Amino acid sequence: MRWEKPEALLMLARRLAGSAEGMTLDDIAEAGGCNRRTAERMRDALARLFPQMTEHTDGRVKRFRIPGGLDAFMQAPGVDELTALAAAADTLEVQGAEQRARALRSLEDKVRAAMRAADRRRLSPDVEALVRAQTAVMQPGPRPAENAELIGKLTHALMAMRAVRFIYRGGSRPGEVREVAPWGLIFGRVNYLVGADLGEAEPKTRRLDRILALEVLDKNAGPPEDFDLQAFADRSFGVYQDEVQDIVLSISPEGAEDALGWRFHPTQTVEKQADGSVLVSFRASGMLELSWHLFTWGDKVTVVEPARLKERLVSELETALAHHRGR
Repeated sequence: MRWEKPEALLMLARRLAGSAEGMTLDDIAEAGGCNRRTAERMRDALARLFPQMTEHTDGRVKRFRIPGGLDAFMQAPGVDELTALAAAADTLEVQGAEQRARALRSLEDKVRAAMRAADRRRLSPDVEALVRAQTAVMQPGPRPAENAELIGKLTHALMAMRAVRFIYRGGSRPGEVREVAPWGLIFGRVNYLVGADLGEAEPKTRRLDRILALEVLDKNAGPPEDFDLQAFADRSFGVYQDEVQDIVLSISPEGAEDALGWRFHPTQTVEKQADGSVLVSFRASGMLELSWHLFTWGDKVTVVEPARLKERLVSELETALAHHRGR
């Protein structure tokens, strides 16, 4: 890689930051040893890197400068950065990760508060326009509800490298008390605690929605120095649009507890029934994807309506069955 161009840009940025009256395009061309067209490209590149760069007209000539020195740039976010932060918070909110979404919203507020008022006024229209032009899609299918108190305790245990004790409703011994060295958290369609039982070396995954009565113990515990959470997660196998339908699903009493803690769609309503089952209702499109997700519930789910969803689910199952039986 050639370093002359980045070096020239940084030298020009230093000149623009140190100039009281600003530099014209001719000044920029002279400083960079280039023609006017190249000087315009350099100015545009610096405007992207230094969003606080200003321009003013001196007679008929435009002058450019970077106020506040280069240190201000390190604290001044750009449009893309602010938009990405807002979009990340939106995505987490749509997924039901309310605690993490709130944390990003709080960070966004702090970043904006730290900006100069002039920069906020200048960037806000562009940021708001880009945020409106982007959205996070809630795909059909279950989403685990996040327990903010539980995640808070686990985060504290991870940072303090302390063991935890809890009742686990899953696994081969449901309802037993476990003492675990927490190694990390995996967030996805299902959220997991990764950690090893105290006295053991092999990590296991446990669903957060099946952890009850967790407490942080006064016992030192943490992951081995060579443990890589991403490498561990990589070991496992990790939007269609059509007519919006009124969806009604009946979850059997055997699956009711899971259904009450899971999020199928942002518009859902959940009603407990007298027989112990749960009725889930929402409006959504994407019957194909929804049928794929409903398959994971096995015989615990019954499609009440629409008939189109039931037909799609049966069709997908018959196609898969015929294919695999044929082989």
